[in-house]
Amino acid sequence: MTRCQWLFDPIPAPNPQRQLQAEQHQAQLTKPPGSLGRLETLAIQLSALQDQAKPEIDPARCVVFAADHGITAAGVSAFPQSVTMEMIRNFCHGGAAISVLARHAGASLEVVDVGALQDPAPLPLLISQRVSSGSRDFRYQTAMTPEQQDQAFEVGKQAVERAQAEGCRLLIGGEMGIGNSTSATATLAALLGASPGQLTGPGTGLSPSGVAHKVKVIEAALRTHQHRLMEPLSILGAVGGLEICALTGFYLAAAQQRIPLLVDGFIASVAALAAWKLQPDLLPWLFFAHRSTEPGFQALTFAMSVQPILDLNMRLGEGSGAAVALPILRMACALHREMATFAEAAVSRAHS
Repeated sequence: MTRCQWLFDPIPAPNPQRQLQAEQHQAQLTKPPGSLGRLETLAIQLSALQDQAKPEIDPARCVVFAADHGITAAGVSAFPQSVTMEMIRNFCHGGAAISVLARHAGASLEVVDVGALQDPAPLPLLISQRVSSGSRDFRYQTAMTPEQQDQAFEVGKQAVERAQAEGCRLLIGGEMGIGNSTSATATLAALLGASPGQLTGPGTGLSPSGVAHKVKVIEAALRTHQHRLMEPLSILGAVGGLEICALTGFYLAAAQQRIPLLVDGFIASVAALAAWKLQPDLLPWLFFAHRSTEPGFQALTFAMSVQPILDLNMRLGEGSGAAVALPILRMACALHREMATFAEAAVSRAHS
């Protein structure tokens, strides 16, 4: 049992009265009812979550959690493990996709080293909260010790605390770690009791034979740890990753503090699934940004009964898909706040 008892602290429910008020307000705006589709329902949901008549997502922040994975020794990635460190530097120097997207989407960016293989030199935007030099090879032992798992959860919580201190109203969790699609797929298979063969995808670009090998690695690891795959915390400890645990803590801590979350692609969504399995009350606080092309993502969204906002054939990670969806949430809020009502604009309503 984890010592992070705060993971189970209550998560506030959306305010039903505020939701009703938001629905009534939408009905008064100068448009046919429902004509703005999900832009209406997104604004209504945010209003109920934030318990305010005029929802607002700014300032928004993206936190990218980075860590390495011992499972890469099994040859499950198309890229060498050194890319994790190289991409951390790229994030911090502004050249990565999420760096560009966050900048243009109007979100601040923070990069957290939860456990890269090597300790990088001090870098702009980088917060060093290293739990270990990567996770362990979960073919042979658990990916992390209980103490390391708890520390990773705390890293996620502390990122929320920093954002809250700066007044952030919406958070995005991103990730980076060569090998993390293998860890995420193993975690997903265990959480859903599903076959890895149905869930495993190319990750960073494996060939079909590479995907087949990845499936075999995951299947063997799940057999090794089958006695540990009874509940989310032990599953994360057995086959998860440091950054996946940090994201899990990040989601729960944000919802506990009434901060909505825009969830990125496959790896980030697996962390969201684990967090939801721990606390079902989390679900209203999660806005799924985009539909990942990873095969396991469809099973995940079916299990959680959620509909992503975008479908752009993306599978990069980093928080990139969520950053692309951020302006959509901003526009939903602006429409809710700024559109005139029929009475204000002296526009005739439809005949009933």
